[in-house]
Amino acid sequence: MERRTFVKTLGAIGLSTLPTITKGAESKSSPGEEFNAILIDTTLCTGCRTCEEVCLEANGMQEFEMNDSDLEKERDTSTDQLTLINLYENEENEIYVKKQCMHCSQPACASACLTKAMLKTKEGPVIWREDKCMGCRFCMLSCPFDVPKFEYHSANPKIVKCTMCFERQQKGGLPACVENCPSEAIIFGKRTELLTEAKRRIAESPDDYVNHIYGEHEAGGTCVLYLSSVPFEEINFRTNLGNDAYPELTTGFLYSVPLVIILWPPFLLAMRNAMKGKVNNAEEVENE
Repeated sequence: MERRTFVKTLGAIGLSTLPTITKGAESKSSPGEEFNAILIDTTLCTGCRTCEEVCLEANGMQEFEMNDSDLEKERDTSTDQLTLINLYENEENEIYVKKQCMHCSQPACASACLTKAMLKTKEGPVIWREDKCMGCRFCMLSCPFDVPKFEYHSANPKIVKCTMCFERQQKGGLPACVENCPSEAIIFGKRTELLTEAKRRIAESPDDYVNHIYGEHEAGGTCVLYLSSVPFEEINFRTNLGNDAYPELTTGFLYSVPLVIILWPPFLLAMRNAMKGKVNNAEEVENE
């Protein structure tokens, strides 16, 4: 990147950052918004891990050999795997739990992102946009579910997370995991409709479920909802998040951020673009 382009990037992003902070601090999702969502019924999951396989395929990620030993320890999502199944055992049965991004109704990651690289779409999914990212990783620090992951070992690192197959949704399709779940443990629909369905299942089979829908209120509500036969703390869900949306908790902080901190991210973005240009030029030279 030429020096003139670098300065233009720094200036343009710097000027756009100030109103972004004010707007982000004031905005809230409308309570009646009809977000697309997913309901995961852990009582129906058989642990077949089809969702893991189709997720890798749908996102163009490298497949790997799956075996039973994967379930011997609790795993977390990574830059190589956007969703996975964990196994929890108690005295009565085995419980398989799908893990992925929760797609919060008012996501902390999007609120913390000064360049709107992390975006809550009007449809519901929370997505990451590479062309706007400055590499600050505030999204990782702010997420109460520790979902966004950074490609530390890549020459051109990205933030990686589940997008609820947003591109498939835009074409009228379903998330890959939903479409291919053989036991229908994962269903897709409007959030309000899925909450109604979850409450119906609890009311009709109270012995099969705890009377709680995880994600209905946690952290202001999420677009990935869970049903369980055991208390959620027994399957390692965070139950201390409270019901307030995390962006609401940081509004006062955003208004008091010093100017030097506000201008630092645009500088990082300009630096990232400059380095990306150098990497691309080096790759072109190697290919000649």
